[in-house]
Amino acid sequence: MKERAMAMDLAKEAPNVVTEAGFKDLIESGNHVEVVCMEDAYRKNSVWHGLWVLRAVSEEGIEKQLVTARARTSGDSIQIRKFKTVTGLVSFLIDLGFSVVAFPVYEGQRWTYTLSQTEDDANEG
Repeated sequence: MKERAMAMDLAKEAPNVVTEAGFKDLIESGNHVEVVCMEDAYRKNSVWHGLWVLRAVSEEGIEKQLVTARARTSGDSIQIRKFKTVTGLVSFLIDLGFSVVAFPVYEGQRWTYTLSQTEDDANEG
């Protein structure tokens, strides 16, 4: 019941955001994933670091920013989900169902993904 109340409050207070479960539903229903690079990426040892955020974008151009539903000790429960390594970003995108992953490396760059509706579509591109 508490989770449901939090979800309703989240939708009322910030209609342009969505939690991971809702994000996955939006992507599966045809929304695009937009990866936005917020800071230039850099390589430290063999790991790429940076700052990326994700948005679900509908055909009509309505954007929903991915947020985390985890409560913070500061009391602010709505936080933008930020990916700080390419490993985390790639893992999340693969979990969404994407089999080919690229990512922007310079601040301000964006990359868009769309799930294929059939397996044949994935082999055409």
